Amino acid sequence: MAKTPKIDEIDKRILRQIAGEGRISVQALGEAVGLSATPVARRLKRLEEQGFVTGYAALINEAALGFDVSVFVSVKLDRQIDNALSSFEIAIASFPEVVDCWLMTGSRDYLLRVVTGGMADFEQFLVGRLTKVKGVAEIESSIPLRRVKSAGSRVP
Repeated sequence: MAKTPKIDEIDKRILRQIAGEGRISVQALGEAVGLSATPVARRLKRLEEQGFVTGYAALINEAALGFDVSVFVSVKLDRQIDNALSSFEIAIASFPEVVDCWLMTGSRDYLLRVVTGGMADFEQFLVGRLTKVKGVAEIESSIPLRRVKSAGSRVP
């Protein structure tokens, strides 16, 4: 069994702070968690090196860019063997409309979040691209009405 690196309460406070505000300065982060900048910088570097922090990103308002429609799409492949999964994943990686793709357990093989400018664009993606991916046997789409919660990541 792999040993999980230990983090203490201060590390957890640092993670909560940067999860909410990734661009916070080390000085402000130190003030928020009750340490000076130097020990906070050391802790943050360690958290990055140990893989607790994997990067920093801006949260983009997709609707403001004209991408008003998100659709969750469940995909079942005709075969669940390594090369079929790999082939599907390579195809999906080339579609900019697919912003999230998860390999799933259960009755479906993949869950996608597809983002488009409208239902006509989604239909074009679905009919013109996704249904043509080799190995796709079944597709089921679900349209969310509104986002109830968005945490980004779970932090202790």
